[in-house]
Amino acid sequence: MRIGFAVPVSGSWATPGNMTRVARGAEELGYHEVWTFQRLLYPQGHSMGPVYRSVHDPVVTLAYLAGVTSRVRLGVAVLNMPFASPALLAKQLTSLQTVSGGRLDVGLGLGWMPEEFTASGVPIERRGRRGEEFIRLLRRLWSEETVEHKGEFYELPPVHQDPKPEVAPPILLGGGAEVALRRVGRLADGWVSSSGENLDRIDEKIYIVKEAARNAGRDPEALRFVTRAVTRVRPPGIPDRALMTGSFEEIREDVARLEAKGVTDVFHDLNFDPEIGSPDADPEESMYRAEAALEALAP
Repeated sequence: MRIGFAVPVSGSWATPGNMTRVARGAEELGYHEVWTFQRLLYPQGHSMGPVYRSVHDPVVTLAYLAGVTSRVRLGVAVLNMPFASPALLAKQLTSLQTVSGGRLDVGLGLGWMPEEFTASGVPIERRGRRGEEFIRLLRRLWSEETVEHKGEFYELPPVHQDPKPEVAPPILLGGGAEVALRRVGRLADGWVSSSGENLDRIDEKIYIVKEAARNAGRDPEALRFVTRAVTRVRPPGIPDRALMTGSFEEIREDVARLEAKGVTDVFHDLNFDPEIGSPDADPEESMYRAEAALEALAP
């Protein structure tokens, strides 16, 4: 089991100094990876809650952290493909892979919020097919000398895009519907679960991904299954508590349960705790609690 930790990207505690403290702390404590996430817009009056209200760009954040760390891997879960062109994202991610020394893991998603599609000038319909074409084109731009493409959603005249990454970053796909899980098995290097995932039944989704991989002639045991743990540190003994909510000891026991269900990677994400990741939270208190969790939950 690989253990990661999310850096501050949401709310009042998401400052460059705090990002550096968490990322360097994670590196020193032996965490496998630090993680970010994307929220392009927050529609007025939306019910998502305060943790989505103020979120930094994940690619810029990881580029910054690449310069203040040396070993820990850098992940994003997830970038929504429809909001950028394959050529632009391929260029950005190649540069990030290069400046980080090959430490990047790329989580990709399809998006779900209509307002973000409207703002990006892209229709929300057929986003699954759009995503499959996007992934194929992304990999071609990372590997082929000349790329020419005319598809359903994207078109490229014969072009070069250099430099190319020495090693292409792994692609993890998000999504929880069965069609999305089967897409992971066919196309991706692994799956990353959402913040709203039912962790008690995550093994059922892992099974679907592995079955799809096997049917596609791929090795299901080579895939990664990355769980965003919406970690909320609370007093022990909460009745009917959700997984990853409770004392440090209870949360560590939950990580072991997830490993038994087939999860290969867990990262603790305190951004989704409204007591920490909200714009109204006390940033000093948030960092105090985060650094206590960082040490107590270290691998």
